[in-house]
Amino acid sequence: MSLPPDIDRIAFVASSTADAQAALATLTARYGQVAPEDAQMIVALGGDGLMLQTLHNFMGSGKPIYGMHRGTVGFLMNDYRDDNLKERLRAAEMTVIHPLLMQAIDVHGERHEYHAINEVSVYRQTYQAARLNILVDGKERLKELQADGIMVATPAGSTAYNLSAMGPIIPIGAALLALTPISPFRPRRWRGALLPDTAVVTINVLEPDKRPVGAVADHDEVRSVQRIDVRMDRSIDMKLLFDPGHNLDERILREQFVTEPERAPQRP
Repeated sequence: MSLPPDIDRIAFVASSTADAQAALATLTARYGQVAPEDAQMIVALGGDGLMLQTLHNFMGSGKPIYGMHRGTVGFLMNDYRDDNLKERLRAAEMTVIHPLLMQAIDVHGERHEYHAINEVSVYRQTYQAARLNILVDGKERLKELQADGIMVATPAGSTAYNLSAMGPIIPIGAALLALTPISPFRPRRWRGALLPDTAVVTINVLEPDKRPVGAVADHDEVRSVQRIDVRMDRSIDMKLLFDPGHNLDERILREQFVTEPERAPQRP
């Protein structure tokens, strides 16, 4: 998708921080403000948390989203400047990402559906380790995992919770998902798997009453689940805009060559 040559309808959204609100006042005074439904694109002002919220809020709109860093963490954001914004938007490079769809059934038989941009994580709710059975495309791959939990992460989310759990960093263009255990106890040496992004991951909870387990799609949580199915939802395209030389492919690649003492927190 190419951007329109004349960009004159921009919807600005901002986090509640003082820096973000000051930027919002400056930019709307200079470039105007329209309702999101009438906008050609969305400009998000804040950190990665605000960007994830914006992506969720406008997930089905198809509108390009350009972020500028006015928050704590800015992995998904461009540098902030209040000048030449329309020129920057026209020169921006587009990265298209797809969310995960989580379908969870709780112990009462109720079905819950949520989308996740970063990851779907399954975790123990009590002091006892979770006991999980893992299937990929309907075939059992791990009879029993005893762990704090497990997650399925997208390439865009691979540098977030997945990286903290020692999961792999995935280039944004790779057709892969990361299946990463969280503090595995048995089997001790299993460190997860890379799966094709067409895979459907099914997680069955063993002893769901004795060892209750929750599931989270980014920030949407379901408690006391007994089965979780996770797959990529290719029916939804989310368009992120980055300044040339600072696209998500480059940021993820660069992240793999940063030594630990130099590494700054990159994701929420």
